[in-house]
Amino acid sequence: MRIALYPGTFDPITLGHIDIIRRAAVLVDRLVIGVAINRDKGPLFDLEERVAMIEAEAAKLSAQTGTEMVVHPFENLLIHCAHEVGAQIIVRGLRAVADFEYEFQMVGMNRALDNSVETVFLMADAGHQAIASKLVKEIARLGGDVTKFVTPAVRQALLAKFG
Repeated sequence: MRIALYPGTFDPITLGHIDIIRRAAVLVDRLVIGVAINRDKGPLFDLEERVAMIEAEAAKLSAQTGTEMVVHPFENLLIHCAHEVGAQIIVRGLRAVADFEYEFQMVGMNRALDNSVETVFLMADAGHQAIASKLVKEIARLGGDVTKFVTPAVRQALLAKFG
C-alpha cells in the first residue's frame, strides 16, 4: 500500500491545498493529511477547528477520488510523523521558486534523518499559485472577499472569526 503524508498548518485550508490533496490522492492508496500543531505560528483556528475543516473537505475528495484520506494532527518532527502513519512519501506543494529553496533544505534534513522516505513536489495549479493562508486571513480580516481562495464552508468560518 502506498501511503503519503501531506503536512501543513492549514490555517485555514485553501483551494490551493485542496488542489494538491486532489492531485496527490491519485498517486497513492492512502493520503494522510498531517495537521501541524505549531504553537509558534499562533494560528487563527485552533487545532480542532482546522481538523474539522480538513476532514469535511477530505471526505468530499475521498469520495471523488476513491483514495482513503486520514487527518492526523502532529507536533513532532515531520519524519517521525511519517513513521507514525506508515508513509513512504511526503507530499509538498510548491507555488514559487522561493518555496523550492525552503523545501530543498527540508528535504535534505529529512533525508539525513531517514533516506527511506521520499519527498514528492507538486506544483500548484496556475490558478492557485498566489494563494497563501496568511494572505487569505489578512483579506478576510480587512473585510475582503475570499470566495476565490477557499471553499464556502471555510469562508463562513473566516467570517465567523472576523465578524
